[in-house]
Amino acid sequence: MKIAFIGAGNMASSLIRGLQAGAVPADDIIAADPVQRQLAALADLGVQTTTDNAVAVASADTIVLAIKPQVTGTVLGQLPPLNSHQLVISIVAGIDMSSLQDWLPQGQPIVRCMPNTPALLGAGITGLFANREVSAQQREAASQILNSVGSSVWVAQEAQLDAVTAVSGSGPAYFFLLMESMVASAQRLGLDPSISRQLVVETARGAALMACQPGADPATLRHNVTSPGGTTEAALNTMQAQGLADTVDTALHAARDRAETLAVEFGSKA
Repeated sequence: MKIAFIGAGNMASSLIRGLQAGAVPADDIIAADPVQRQLAALADLGVQTTTDNAVAVASADTIVLAIKPQVTGTVLGQLPPLNSHQLVISIVAGIDMSSLQDWLPQGQPIVRCMPNTPALLGAGITGLFANREVSAQQREAASQILNSVGSSVWVAQEAQLDAVTAVSGSGPAYFFLLMESMVASAQRLGLDPSISRQLVVETARGAALMACQPGADPATLRHNVTSPGGTTEAALNTMQAQGLADTVDTALHAARDRAETLAVEFGSKA
């Protein structure tokens, strides 16, 4: 499988490194970007590089779009006509399937993806949606590429990608905010900054590892560490009284709604 990356930024670089770690030969990967500095870092990995998108896609089986949403229409419009055997994978935020299909040849197999930033460390989770032209073999290829930086899930309806954006695409920032708040509170409780940070970060890491165990349920885990009348119950009761669940729900709906409007702002009908 020959893979071309249009755009050579952080996410493309992470995917390329992940693919190489999964034994995809460097000769099977080419990356295109107008910024030579971006390409130089990838050239050190042994992959082919070019500033010409047309050269990159010429012999590619799969084309990964890793560019800014506002230039997507222009970039796709300048590509030579693709054939129906070439799979296009878009990790471009805010560009929906309708726009991609408008800018690409009729009948083009397309997979839309919503990865998240932990993919930069090989710990990402990606939501994927395929149009009807994508074959079973191409779905497997898309999974292989995105799983190189973590794991992935397929959604049945494109609109569900907006929910994926709200939950996991933006999700790391929610945890960072909670960690930030806990670090600040720890310092107000008298702990020094470095100890506060270490306690919070390692607690977050441990809790995540526990939640990742097979069959683990967050509600059960919470119950197991909450002793009646204890310190944890006192803290959780305060969070619940302050409406934490409602705040989270409202926030995720706001993120989902914003994802929907981005498709209008950056799409082909803008």
